[in-house]
Amino acid sequence: MAKVAAKTVKNVQIKCMVPAVKATPSPPIGPALGQRGVKAIDFCKQFNERTKDYEPETPIPTIITIKPDRTFTFVTKLPPTTWFLKRAARVEKGASKPGSEIVGKISLKHVYEIALIKQQQDNMRDIGLKGICKSIIATAKSVGIQ
Repeated sequence: MAKVAAKTVKNVQIKCMVPAVKATPSPPIGPALGQRGVKAIDFCKQFNERTKDYEPETPIPTIITIKPDRTFTFVTKLPPTTWFLKRAARVEKGASKPGSEIVGKISLKHVYEIALIKQQQDNMRDIGLKGICKSIIATAKSVGIQ
């Protein structure tokens, strides 16, 4: 008698950067969800509703978990540190040669304000404000912001 192996079905996670209030079922979201049997328009409506308080076009890191029954849940995170830094320095993009090229400057007040926002993030809760500030300063150097 042959044994039938039980089929193990797992949740699938998709990590993507979605602009706040501007989620559309176009690539990369639509195809990523569509190939797993999830209606992208449903995700877009829920995402846009959840991010309506953000400034439009703010990049929001999102983790979408698709269950075997084709239902989904998603978690939104805070925007990346580089986005905050570029916005504070009023620059469009970082330096092409960080370390030798400076594209903008920010004050310690900006670093402190960004640190207060980033402290709310789950992975930063146990880190002191001083450590977060050091991390932000290092990120600023890697982007070309003084």
